[in-house]
Amino acid sequence: MTKKVILYTLQTFSTTGGIQKMTRTLAHSLHLLATRNNWSFNLWSVYDSNNDLIHRYLPAKQFMGFSANRIAFVLKSLITARRPDVVIISHINLAVIGLLIKTINPKCKVWLIAHGIEVWRPLSPLKNVFLKRCDKVICVSNFTKQQMISRHNTDAGICEVLNNAVDPFIKLPVTFAKPHQLIKRYGLTDDTPVIFTLTRLASTEQYKGHDQVIKVMGCLKLKFPGIRYILSGQYDHKEEIRIRKLIVDAKVDKEVILTGFIEEAEITDHFLLADLFVLPSKKEGFGIVFIEALACGLPVVCGNADGSIDAICNGELGKAVNVDNLVELENAISNYLQDPLTQERRQHLQHECLLHFNENDYINKLEKMFS
Repeated sequence: MTKKVILYTLQTFSTTGGIQKMTRTLAHSLHLLATRNNWSFNLWSVYDSNNDLIHRYLPAKQFMGFSANRIAFVLKSLITARRPDVVIISHINLAVIGLLIKTINPKCKVWLIAHGIEVWRPLSPLKNVFLKRCDKVICVSNFTKQQMISRHNTDAGICEVLNNAVDPFIKLPVTFAKPHQLIKRYGLTDDTPVIFTLTRLASTEQYKGHDQVIKVMGCLKLKFPGIRYILSGQYDHKEEIRIRKLIVDAKVDKEVILTGFIEEAEITDHFLLADLFVLPSKKEGFGIVFIEALACGLPVVCGNADGSIDAICNGELGKAVNVDNLVELENAISNYLQDPLTQERRQHLQHECLLHFNENDYINKLEKMFS
């Protein structure tokens, strides 16, 4: 029997973030799954336009962007509500769409993707009603699953964990030499110890842990002369002021390089430049950036109190620390830097990451959910 599946999203192609990256991979996987089984699959996005589509993820005929026209999005969803067999809601903020479709078409299976902080907080009455009507809640990590159960009394029987997969189109390195153009750009040498953080730097989201890394740089520079901390990601003005003050107060203005936004095409090169990726966050639903780093052969230090644990396979692929314990964080970074990376270690990390987080396994797990 041919299934009709629609994935509803807020934004997928016009911006880059963890949820957007996850949704791109999900859309591509659903496209391949639909092709394999002769199903119908479409992706609808509230804020993307049709021109935002990145065609390698799925054909244009399967994508509809509404260019932030929310009224048109809702009306189109209502008009076609009786058609789909399975509707996947990519964000809890689209709860009203899921509720309307479930009301009009009770036989339709409605699934919610649960990521992180958007479902770790108290929800509105409407969102709580939607949760009760969901047929399946797909959680990107075991931590998020436990949050859904403990915070919202979600039926454990409908919660399934589906860890994110490495983007099938990420530029994976075959060799692991440090890129000369970045060494020159940042005034480094081939032997400069480099730790790297890539995250959104927002004044409203001060839980990423980059400030903790800045605080331990004073001790690290004594242990590792010439060390550099490359802190990348788009920041707002308020957060820039806060970060620069932290850098001055810690007396590490020479050691910390604040790059701002870096282009998608240069992310892999930055992973290759670094000796360690550090993001000691407290509120990662999963942390796609961790598996991107690992897929480029870069070791990872993360926090131990959120979904990051899944991304490092419970410590198999990286080190989780108490992010409030600066000594623990400093020691974890030091231990990695004292044992320099080799080509073989990078290659092994890449292999192990892709063994756990590849798209083929992701597709197979998705297929089982439809059975």
